[in-house]
Amino acid sequence: MSSHTFRIAALAGDGIGPEVMREAIRVLQAVGQRHHLSFQVTEAPVGWAGIDAAGKALPDDTLRLCRHSDSILFGSVGLPDRDPTIPKEQRPERAALLRIRKEFGLFANLRPVQLPKALAHSCPLKPERQGDGIDILVVRELTGGMYFGQPKKTETIAEASPADGNLHPIQRAIDTMVYTTPEIERIAHVAFRAARLRRKKVTSIDKANVLENGVLWREVVTRVAKDYPDVALEHMFVDNGAMQLVLRPTQFDVMLCENMFGDILSDEAAALAGSLGMLPSASLGATTEGRTFGFYEPAGGTAPDIAGKDLANPIAQILSVALMLRYSFGLNDAAATIDRAVATAIDQGNRTGDIFNPADTGARRVGTRAMGDAILAAL
Repeated sequence: MSSHTFRIAALAGDGIGPEVMREAIRVLQAVGQRHHLSFQVTEAPVGWAGIDAAGKALPDDTLRLCRHSDSILFGSVGLPDRDPTIPKEQRPERAALLRIRKEFGLFANLRPVQLPKALAHSCPLKPERQGDGIDILVVRELTGGMYFGQPKKTETIAEASPADGNLHPIQRAIDTMVYTTPEIERIAHVAFRAARLRRKKVTSIDKANVLENGVLWREVVTRVAKDYPDVALEHMFVDNGAMQLVLRPTQFDVMLCENMFGDILSDEAAALAGSLGMLPSASLGATTEGRTFGFYEPAGGTAPDIAGKDLANPIAQILSVALMLRYSFGLNDAAATIDRAVATAIDQGNRTGDIFNPADTGARRVGTRAMGDAILAAL
C-alpha cells in the first residue's frame, strides 16, 4: 500500500449526480486495491443538495473540505424547475461551479472527445466523415473572457423613442470580454504540452477578424508556439471551427479556445461521441511541487428526468476519475486501468440507454449499476 493517502472531495450534487458518483467511487476504490493505493474519499453536498442542507449552493463546510483535499471529484448541479425560484447569483452554476473555478484558480479545462469504433452508430455524422476514428482534445481557458469580465450587469437606461422623441426606460444587459497576455500564455502552454503527447497539432480558435481580444489571442499563441517547434500550429475563426467539426472532425488534434468559444465548441465536439454520458472533463489549476490541483466532472448535466431510475450512463463520471489519477496524482498506470476497463465493458456489448442501438445484435441495454458492475469486472 502506498504510504501517501490521496484526499478527494466527492461532491455528487443534483439529479443523476449521486448515482453516477456512486459508481465512480466504487471503481476508484477497486483500482486503489489493485494498485496498492490509498484514497480518502469524503462526500459533501453541493448545488441544490447544498441549498437544502445548509442554505447555499456551496456550503462553508463543503468549501472547507475542498481546500483540504488534493482534488475535487464533481457530479453536476442545477435543477431547471428550481433554479428560477432564487436570484441568479445564488443559483448552483454561478454560486457553486463558477465560485469553485475562481477559488482554486482552475484556468484550464481539458475535454477529451473520443468515438469508440463499437459506438460508431451513435455518431450523428456519416461513416465517411468519421474517418478512422475521432480523437479530439478541447483545451478551454476557464477563468477569463466574457463569463468573468467586468462590468457585467443589467441596467435600466433612458432612450428616446423614434416615434415621439420622448425618453422611455429600457433595459440594457452588459457583458465584457477581457483577456490579458499572461492568461493567454498559460493556457497556450497547456495546449502545446498536451499536443506533444498526442499527434503534435494545435488548432487555435479565435475571432481575430472582429474582436480585439481575438487579435491579442492570435498574437500571443503564435509567440508561445515558438517554444514548441515540434508542434504544428494553425489558426481558425470560431465560426469556421464550428463548421469544420461537422464537415471534417478528424483534422483536429488539440483545439485551443478561450472560455465562451470553448464552452460552445466542446459541447458540439461532444455530440460526435454520441452522448455526453461518455465524456469526462478536467479543470486544472497551477502545478506546485509536481502536484496539480484539479476539478473533475462529467461533461453532461443533472438530467433530472432520469434521476433515481437507474438509467444514467456512469462512464463520464468514471472516466473523470481516470483523468484525476493522471493529471492530479500522476498515476498513469492506474488511470490506464480504468480506460481499458471502460473500453472492455463497451466491447462486451454493455450499453446504457443513451448509447444503445436496437439494431446492434451484440449489445444489451443495462442500467447505471450494471454498467458500473461491468467496468468493475473488467478491471
